[in-house]
Amino acid sequence: MSALRDLPVSTQVALLFVLLFGVLALVTLAALLHSLRDDAGGDTQTAEGTAAAADPALPGRQRRPLEGARRSRNGGESFHRELRAVWSGAVVFWLAWVSGPAGATLLFGLVSFLVLREYLSLMHTRRGDHRTLILAFFVVLPLQYLLVANRNFDLFTVFIPVYVFFAVPVVSALAGDPERYLERNAKIQWGLTVCIYGLSHTPALLLLEFPRFADRGAFLVFFLVVVVVTAELVQDLAARRFKGAPFARAISTSFSYRAWFVGAFAAAFVGALLYWITPFKAGQAAAMAFIASGAGTMGEFVMKALKRDAGVQHWGNQAAVTGAVGLLDRVAPLCFAAPVFFHSARWWT
Repeated sequence: MSALRDLPVSTQVALLFVLLFGVLALVTLAALLHSLRDDAGGDTQTAEGTAAAADPALPGRQRRPLEGARRSRNGGESFHRELRAVWSGAVVFWLAWVSGPAGATLLFGLVSFLVLREYLSLMHTRRGDHRTLILAFFVVLPLQYLLVANRNFDLFTVFIPVYVFFAVPVVSALAGDPERYLERNAKIQWGLTVCIYGLSHTPALLLLEFPRFADRGAFLVFFLVVVVVTAELVQDLAARRFKGAPFARAISTSFSYRAWFVGAFAAAFVGALLYWITPFKAGQAAAMAFIASGAGTMGEFVMKALKRDAGVQHWGNQAAVTGAVGLLDRVAPLCFAAPVFFHSARWWT
């Protein structure tokens, strides 16, 4: 460990990406070998099993293994889809680092543009909102990321919650359309908060400087993503293992306080193990991981409520037809966790 810490910062970050892409390559190779084995020996059996599973004349004992094979195949397709998403996220993470501060802000600015477009595509807007939407996409978004690139952290943290929140209803009122005025403006303001304000804190972490932790912002982003993903996975497993009454069944049938706490404490444990890549001690890293992961999973729960209100399962224009997960579904926990982690870390130090 002391030898690793004595290496130059660029070498340490390079080793981080070697480890990240190495693990992904091994997982991809294992998944490829597994799929080749299944394709070689299971195509005929799967086709027969799918037809037989739908035959009500078969005894239940014969149908269950066939239905299990079909679920296994569907689970494999889901795993490959998720693996491709992880590869995409890792490549974006790497590009954000190698392109420097300007490239990182441009890259995350593009992601913000896409997720805001996904969000607004499901919100009911009127002709009177066009000026406000132009303000959001072509003024607020670039200014927010310009403030991040210039490290104007004090201003970028209040630009949207203060100045833009007052500007949006003014611009909307100037359009002269009072129908559902409050509802329309609230939806636009919430989209700005999640898709631009929340996500812009991720490249801000890359540029944040700590004493004796200069130029190591990539480690903070890596730490944040790992603990948030850990909390999501463990919470999902805990919800399946400890089947209890969901807290809000109309929003999510799997969310419960018990599962949430299990996921947050698991993320805190992983954060304590990763303390050596952060400017924190082990206990401080655990506390930061608990706060960030808890905010991320709560944010995912909030976005589920919005999707229920919009009547869709996933964000994205094609989600209702293909079942594909939209980009906003991928980054929603990060949009909530990044600002909480950024301000907690900055306040702590």
